[in-house]
Amino acid sequence: MKKLHTILLPCLAFVCAVLLLAACNGKKNTKIKENPDMEYRTLGSTGLRVGVIGLGCGGFDDIDSATSRELVTYALDHGMNYMDIYDANPKVRSNIGYGLGDRREEMIIQGHIGCWWNGDSYERTRDVEKCKKGFEDLLTRLHTDYIDIGMMHIFDKMEEWEAVQGSDYLQYVKDLKAQGKIKHIGVSSHNAEVALAIAKSGLVEVIMFSLNPAFDRVASGNNPWDPATFDNMLPGIDPVRVELYDYCAQHNIAITVMKTFGGRDRLLDAEKSPLKVALTREQCIAYVLAKPCVATVLCTIDNASKVDEYLHYNKASDEEKDYNAVLNKPTAQAEAGKGACTYCKHCAPCPAGIDIAEVNHLLDKAKIAGKVTDELAAKYKALAHYASECVQCGACEGRCPFDVPVRERMEEAEAMFGY
Repeated sequence: MKKLHTILLPCLAFVCAVLLLAACNGKKNTKIKENPDMEYRTLGSTGLRVGVIGLGCGGFDDIDSATSRELVTYALDHGMNYMDIYDANPKVRSNIGYGLGDRREEMIIQGHIGCWWNGDSYERTRDVEKCKKGFEDLLTRLHTDYIDIGMMHIFDKMEEWEAVQGSDYLQYVKDLKAQGKIKHIGVSSHNAEVALAIAKSGLVEVIMFSLNPAFDRVASGNNPWDPATFDNMLPGIDPVRVELYDYCAQHNIAITVMKTFGGRDRLLDAEKSPLKVALTREQCIAYVLAKPCVATVLCTIDNASKVDEYLHYNKASDEEKDYNAVLNKPTAQAEAGKGACTYCKHCAPCPAGIDIAEVNHLLDKAKIAGKVTDELAAKYKALAHYASECVQCGACEGRCPFDVPVRERMEEAEAMFGY
């Protein structure tokens, strides 16, 4: 028996050591700690906990390595633990790598697959050899052997997404995950219809998407960068965007947000804003984070001294975050559409228990479809209370920041759904 112990104990110790090593090798970001001054959310089904204020890489374009180190260090010290890196510029990537230093595992990184530096400028590509070189270059310059979220870089047209089905590009992305070089698969897009299709493919856990109060009112397929687009803004949130946000929330797909401030801070300036009113950073961030599918807001910051301006959101009062106070102004209403439901739920509570926002949501979808589809009928039937139960008290209308004629819409919903 003693001889058996002599043989078994070393073997058991060896097996335990192997299992422990495997567990440690498979577990990254073990150094991440939550800062009490930062709000954190779970990044969809990845299980990763991320600060609601994150770093974009745009601010690193014109800064040196020392400034990069100061910026990243200060950001990490104050709870900003999520960063997007799409830029293929070797200087930018090297500076970020230097900025991270020995703190790589404290930062959750979404790095893009399909970015290539041709020697003079950045290219978006699906050429697998270029993608491989571009991705390996990212790993090398960041001094790491993995990227947390491997983002398929910018799919803005449906034909682009359709073109990669069964392709070497898509297989390369899947291979990177199988090899552990990326831990999760994501995609970046500015087009709600395309983003929704990719979400429904079941491939991605994270979507980087352009989201703000102005873009939400641009009809899908229109160019949000064309000023003329905003001459005909929708009266409410684009229905395709609503469906995207709902789908992601229901299927635990995280959205990381770009263009929170409208691109180049347009929404912070009344003269430049399509809404013709100025929002604050806190109001823009609050608008975005009001959507349950959103995990973090990616901000363009170019030095450590500016970090606190964005982190102020975590200390801001409810009044400072109240975007409705601005969007309810006559100038904003004229642009964004007075009387349209944005499903913000400020109308609640209803004395009859009606989920007014959801009834309005289903009503709008039915009106756009021109009929009550089987899917809409099923969702309406699943509600705890129906539009027909409205007691016409009008209390909801007094709370609505957009002057939605709720009582009329409940009558519309009853007529359309039958009860």
